[in-house]
Amino acid sequence: MTVQQAEGLRPLAGGAVHLPGDPLYDEARMPWNLQVDEHPAAVAYPADPHEVARIVRAAAAAGLRVAPQGTGHGAPPLAGRLGDAVLLRTSAMTGLRVDAAGRTARAEAGVLWGDVVARAGRVGLAGQHMSSPGVGVVGSSLGGGVSWYSRQHGLQCSAITAVELVLADGTFVRATDDQDPDLLWAARGGSGGFGVVTALEFDLLPVRTAYAGMLAWDWRHAQRVLTGWGEWTADAPESVTSVARIFQVPDIEWLPDQLRGRKMVMIDAVALGDPETGARSIAPLRALKPEIDTFAEMSAPDIAHLQLDPQEPTAVYANSVLVEGFPAGAVDALVEAAGPESGSNLLFVELRQLGGALARPSPRGGALDHLPAAFLVLGVGLDVGTGWDAVRADAMRILDSLAPWSSRASYLSMAYEAAARRGFAPEAYERLVRIRESVDPNRVFVAPRASSND
Repeated sequence: MTVQQAEGLRPLAGGAVHLPGDPLYDEARMPWNLQVDEHPAAVAYPADPHEVARIVRAAAAAGLRVAPQGTGHGAPPLAGRLGDAVLLRTSAMTGLRVDAAGRTARAEAGVLWGDVVARAGRVGLAGQHMSSPGVGVVGSSLGGGVSWYSRQHGLQCSAITAVELVLADGTFVRATDDQDPDLLWAARGGSGGFGVVTALEFDLLPVRTAYAGMLAWDWRHAQRVLTGWGEWTADAPESVTSVARIFQVPDIEWLPDQLRGRKMVMIDAVALGDPETGARSIAPLRALKPEIDTFAEMSAPDIAHLQLDPQEPTAVYANSVLVEGFPAGAVDALVEAAGPESGSNLLFVELRQLGGALARPSPRGGALDHLPAAFLVLGVGLDVGTGWDAVRADAMRILDSLAPWSSRASYLSMAYEAAARRGFAPEAYERLVRIRESVDPNRVFVAPRASSND
């Protein structure tokens, strides 16, 4: 019955609509995160907002729901929920404009962060990009957006100044602080689910270069390095954002030769300002005598590749917890759960330094306007023959080990299994639900998480 319901969508997106049984359906339905094997009623690739509106209206009339998706990095929370939905892939909408004088960008829904940093970098500006240049601007911004500049400038969603979207009735809306401000508020970290966002406008930063790089040690030194890093973060200036990782590096050609196939503890960091000040900022970390030190003045576009995230579609499991501190007991617990004697098969465990501007509510407001924790701890795993249940168990062992220091809140963009309510302050969550219900009373759009709106 669902195929018949979706049949009328075929002429609505220039022929770029794929139904079950079509030759390109299996390719079209696969997200970047290949762990998700979803079978939607149809997959559509609209070229512009007009085609988006036509598809939304037709889907609703046929009794189908709509699930917008850019790259599909964050696809897991949608798993098992798209059987009666049109997966609306926005990758064909790639318009990008950078206003050098105004320090702003307008990115359509298919634009990737690599596109933004390259274009903005030519005029001495930077976007608050994610750790991978292959992540979509719209999806990551709607979810919050923790960047290499966040401790000084806050979440990427707080930089949003306008959102363009198609509502459940096919109406096109441009929301700003002066017009439809509730929708702009929801777009600032609310994760979506209130329309198909076709473009965002947001502020850029006057960053041409920064002092950035990686320090690395054999993972036998994890206890010593993570202890030193944790102590250093207590007084680190807000101009520096850092990430510590226990990384079981795969033997893959595109990775640096000195890392491939090794088990390492690593610290990546970006220090805004001049190189001399940056070098002084990380001097206590260098005193830990790393085996590898790549710190140097780096262009803003190059910083987008600092963390060595995979670019090609990959099957991954990820989960995270926000923690309020990283004292000696937390270091011990983490190393026991993920270090040399742990038996963990996780690709890496990552500790992102928060605080600074991330800890202060943005004056612009938004569904998510700050992160109430000192660190975000993320466990990421691949199925290396042990099965996904074993990967999940390794990740949950990390999160459980840090329970004494954990926050009650979650950062949903990196917590695939967390309940939606945990991603927001109670009053913000209730307001977000009211906004979604007011603009989508018939629940045409698949909610970002099942507990939010389904």
